[in-house]
Amino acid sequence: MQQIAQSPVPISITICGDGGCGKSSITLRLVRSQWTSEYDPTIEDSYSITRKIDGTTYHLALTDTAGQEEYRGMWASSNLGADAFLMVYDITAADSLDQLNYFNDLIDMESETRLDNASRAQRAGLATGAASGARTVPPVKIVAGNKCDLQEGRQVPAAQGLDWARKRGCGFMETSARMEVNIEETFALIVRRVAEARRLAEMGVVDSADNMGRRGMTKPLTPIGSEREEDMEKRGVGQRGPRVGGDQRLGREKFWKSWRCW
Repeated sequence: MQQIAQSPVPISITICGDGGCGKSSITLRLVRSQWTSEYDPTIEDSYSITRKIDGTTYHLALTDTAGQEEYRGMWASSNLGADAFLMVYDITAADSLDQLNYFNDLIDMESETRLDNASRAQRAGLATGAASGARTVPPVKIVAGNKCDLQEGRQVPAAQGLDWARKRGCGFMETSARMEVNIEETFALIVRRVAEARRLAEMGVVDSADNMGRRGMTKPLTPIGSEREEDMEKRGVGQRGPRVGGDQRLGREKFWKSWRCW
């Protein structure tokens, strides 16, 4: 008997953060495998791409939003209706991490609204999963510290970014659109967290936004490289982020050998 091919599972992702932090670079690296050093402020761009993750094909609808304050008022309600949010900051600009508080507050208000919707739906005996058509599944939040190839200009230690994310119930990655570090991995993480959130909703699990977020948090990735664990402990948690020593103009192969990733 011929098997019927399943349609890709749709997931919507809104990408937000301060202007110039690399939101568009991350998006274009994923969608077109492109990177450019030219900065062109985005008002809003939409893209779509399919990815097969854990045996399931997903259709990702990506919305690359404006970061400049003068454009933030143009945020449409459809942006807040996303299944997941990728909040991007620039590790070479400390203010860009602070700017994420604005977006995080908006997302948390949306999360509370969805949880209220889920509670009402449960009391009415209605479905609360993704198939219900209502916004009842709290969105997934992932924080990405971008430009982690620019170690000489780092202002935000990896541990600081990780701590910021954990306190707000977010997953955490450090990325580099230029060097193509953790781009596919970040979106795969988002997909898995959304799938888990939907599964819980279909099981009728209604929880606080804080607890839902904490279940979606990520632990630091296993460091890549040959450094011994006891040596890493001596360096301390705050110094376990990406490190490039000596010559900053490393070739790709040498760069990867020296990389430490959270």
